[in-house]
Amino acid sequence: MSVRRIGILGGTFDPPHIGHLVLASEAQAQLGLEQVLWVLTPFPPHKQDQLITPLPQRLEMLNAALDENPAFSLSRVDIDRQPPHYALDTVRLLQARHRGTDLIYLMGGDSLSNLPTWYHALEFVQACAGIGVMHRTGIRIDLDHVETVLPGISEKVLFINTPWLEISSSDIRQRVSDGLPYRYFLPAPVYQMVNRYGLYQQE
Repeated sequence: MSVRRIGILGGTFDPPHIGHLVLASEAQAQLGLEQVLWVLTPFPPHKQDQLITPLPQRLEMLNAALDENPAFSLSRVDIDRQPPHYALDTVRLLQARHRGTDLIYLMGGDSLSNLPTWYHALEFVQACAGIGVMHRTGIRIDLDHVETVLPGISEKVLFINTPWLEISSSDIRQRVSDGLPYRYFLPAPVYQMVNRYGLYQQE
């Protein structure tokens, strides 16, 4: 009997966009994930100097973005605990809630390269059953180098071939601020919320 696999996708999701949904869908299909847990981080340790949209509005946008896919669900694991919100603690808490399940942490290739700088990075690698890495054609990831710093990570990495999508939350925020088109970068209900709340007008 095969072990259930659940993906973990963390972020500030400010705002959640089409790129997030496409990448999560590709990860689900290619890694055989039964479910993808979207972990909304209220106060990211590495973004303490950045202006972030208030949590209630980000939470509303993310719920709306995930509403149409029953395999995507919001996890409140970080929302319902005090900061700092480190990935290691997130994984350990989710392990306790999903016993007998392989938890696959999803990240981009840039995050894999920066992984040695994460809080207790080696313990994080050891805690994950797998690390799903979004891999775009033409982008080289030096896994051998990361292995020298975090021994054992090569056995955990599961590459996910993803389409090239030049979409980011920061670019969308800048587009809104600059008055440039951004409608089709976002799920329709998220686009409506950005307009309703007047978000990102003063980036």
